[in-house]
Amino acid sequence: MNTYIEFAHIYDELMEDIDYYSWMDFIKYILDAYDKKPHDVLEMGCGTGNLTRLLCKEGYNVIAFDLSEDMLSIAYNKLDSYRSIQLLKQNMIDFNLNKEFDMVVSACDSINYITDYSELMKAFANVYSHLRPGGVFIFDVNSHYKLKNIIGNNTFVEDQEDVFYVWENEYDEVNNICEFYITFFVKEQSLYKRFEEIHVEKAYTSSEIENALRKSGFKNINVYNGYSKELPNEETERLTYLAMK
Repeated sequence: MNTYIEFAHIYDELMEDIDYYSWMDFIKYILDAYDKKPHDVLEMGCGTGNLTRLLCKEGYNVIAFDLSEDMLSIAYNKLDSYRSIQLLKQNMIDFNLNKEFDMVVSACDSINYITDYSELMKAFANVYSHLRPGGVFIFDVNSHYKLKNIIGNNTFVEDQEDVFYVWENEYDEVNNICEFYITFFVKEQSLYKRFEEIHVEKAYTSSEIENALRKSGFKNINVYNGYSKELPNEETERLTYLAMK
């Protein structure tokens, strides 16, 4: 089953609770704190372009990529008025753009979809090679705590105006892999269309991520409690990392 095909068309409706403006404010805060003034920005796993649009509004020259053609199609329509954006279909692990950037960004736990540690290291090394000296890598992940204890083996049901879904999860404690089985019922006129999605995320520990960053060459690694100035604790659900080349 191809991830994000049908899901792409209801993604924004389901993600209405995410405050991308606050995320962007935090990114600007981090950049100011470290006296970074990026010009060329790469976004990995851009999805439907919600954060991408805010990066464009800040005046950055942005190249953004995703593996889902359906997500990119929606992002293209959303970003059509901006001239400082280029959208590409690429893979986070082995992308090759023959260009260096001042900042690389990856939001909304895209990194968790890299479920093999060796491929995570390859992705980080690839980011490193695409950054200019002094460049910054900012990304977030669903924490190990969240995937194991909050999502875990639990089932969630959501009933919105035009979308009803059942989200069943299985957590593999041996491999720290969480599988999401989501059944959607989407209202189309007077009927409901049913479709299913399977998503798989890896629960990485903080030490695994930091070791992979350091082995890829990154230094001055900092981690935050989500997109806030607070430091993380044992029950932090989203970790946001800043790493410098």
